[in-house]
Amino acid sequence: MASLSLVAFFLAVSSLCAFHEVAHAEYTGVTRHYKFNIVLKNVTRLCHTKSMVTVNGEFPGPRIVARDGDRVVVKVVNNVPNQNVTVHWYAREWFNGDTEAIISESLHNGGGPNVSEAFTINGLPGPLYNCSRGAGTFKLRVKPGKTYLLRLINAAMNDDFFFSVANHTLTTVEADASYVQPFESEVLHIGAGQTTNVLLRTKPKAPNAQFYILARPYFTGAGTFDNTTVAGILEYHHNHNHNHNPLLKKSKHHTIFEPTLPLTNASDYVASFASRFRSLANTEYPACVPQTIDKKFFYTVGLGTTPCPKNQTCLGGSIDRKFAASVNNISFVTPSVAILQAHYNKLYDAGVFTGDFPDFPLHPFDYTGNPPNNTLVDSGAWLMHCHFEAHASWGLMMVWIVLDGELPDQKVPPPPPDYPMC
Repeated sequence: MASLSLVAFFLAVSSLCAFHEVAHAEYTGVTRHYKFNIVLKNVTRLCHTKSMVTVNGEFPGPRIVARDGDRVVVKVVNNVPNQNVTVHWYAREWFNGDTEAIISESLHNGGGPNVSEAFTINGLPGPLYNCSRGAGTFKLRVKPGKTYLLRLINAAMNDDFFFSVANHTLTTVEADASYVQPFESEVLHIGAGQTTNVLLRTKPKAPNAQFYILARPYFTGAGTFDNTTVAGILEYHHNHNHNHNPLLKKSKHHTIFEPTLPLTNASDYVASFASRFRSLANTEYPACVPQTIDKKFFYTVGLGTTPCPKNQTCLGGSIDRKFAASVNNISFVTPSVAILQAHYNKLYDAGVFTGDFPDFPLHPFDYTGNPPNNTLVDSGAWLMHCHFEAHASWGLMMVWIVLDGELPDQKVPPPPPDYPMC
């Protein structure tokens, strides 16, 4: 029987995670110890070198391996001179410029954000970009006759992607934390922020070749986008037994196979791929979805332009227009002041609320707790937004106001005794 391994890919900046064990129900967990030395290091990407804060001198950072039930203890030592450091459990972008300034400029001029310099697989741009061969290329080394589980995460939050491994078929088994009926394809479509698990079965015998892992955007709009392709390399582990095949050790040049990806605007392929998703529900194990509809909602979402503010130059298609997205023709404006801060300081002109805002919450709510089993419908205000960060910044968001229900589990509980007032 073919063995199963798990490899994680991030289509942005992240690290490789590999789990070689299968968790069992009786597993009680262990304590795993790690040490993070925070140091400055000169790192070169895309022909640019800059000093950056790293963990253990690595970029991307080191991996942590853990299983359900484990306790992870991390000792952090700050070796950065004269600076305090905050450790965040997420990745940072690589840009030859100030990323905050790029975002601020985009929000100010009302146009699209400056396109990225490159896409990455696990933080590495790959050989199709300048200065990115060798150490700048992600390589996945596999054994023949095995089955690998690839966890794909599209963390490039402004793009959909096509993804393919040359001369290998991928079997989709899960998408967005839901198992699906397995189906095979040569090319995957992965939406912004989407996760999916696919099976990759390697060839019975190790070929003397390498295979490109490619990803590039799917884009149908009229604006600008990063029309480049990120590449990794899949290569086979060879058993260098000279008695069986002495040519393997002598050969230094491998044939590199490259997959064929759809055109960047291949909407037909995307629609066809999406139509193949089916749940695991059947007559024996049906999906018990609600059959009674109490209310129906109709939504329209769109992208357009609005007039540029006075004494300002905009780039939303022309110098006098700025991009704006909407839900039901309303463009969401994110408040610049927190609701409680505005209320306590009576900032009625801050655009957060009007002067008749109540002195005390009508329905107190404990925002620190998680709903039991994540299955209850919680009362309160819930933000719904587009996964594309640029679209969300243009106003493609709205808020659901969920009122109390009649049953006990459908009501907002009172705040705890130690609930802070601010």
